[in-house]
Amino acid sequence: MGPLVILLCCVLGVGLLLIVWLIGAYNGLVKVRNQVRNAWSQIDVQLKRRHDLIPNLVETVKGYAGHEKDTLEGVIQARNQAVGASGVEQQSKAEGELSQALGRLMVVVEQYPDLKANQNFLSLQEELTSTENKIGFSRQFYNDTTMGYNTRIQSVPTNIVAQMFSFKEEPFFEIEDQAAREAPKVQF
Repeated sequence: MGPLVILLCCVLGVGLLLIVWLIGAYNGLVKVRNQVRNAWSQIDVQLKRRHDLIPNLVETVKGYAGHEKDTLEGVIQARNQAVGASGVEQQSKAEGELSQALGRLMVVVEQYPDLKANQNFLSLQEELTSTENKIGFSRQFYNDTTMGYNTRIQSVPTNIVAQMFSFKEEPFFEIEDQAAREAPKVQF
């Protein structure tokens, strides 16, 4: 074998390794992007559950505190905005506003001892608390997964593959309003 054949074999070998690496990097990015999408779906499931609980909670409170019309309407309006929100950023904002509205509702509930003792309300309160916890864990998982994905598409050398195939950064699920960062207080 002459030097030209050896050089050709080396070039082909390096080319083959580059192709194998490119395929591996691409598949790795697809896998992590799908994990981010799955994590968002998990948040979406919990938010749907939260949205489904709120009308029942409002109706129960309405039976005891019907004159608190503004607060009850505010909760329903915030819920409807959250249901209609799309995308991570819009959903984050809507959920923050919903948390604030729920917080105001719980302040109203404090004024009605009979309501706090109502079995239906207690059951709904327990479901809402459980759902809020699940939402918190789902948000954390989504943000952790998003951080891994974003780090991967920004890091050398996979950032080259990410640019070649138009992988885009995913936004974190953040609550912008400082007051909305606090979970609604649902303990009595």
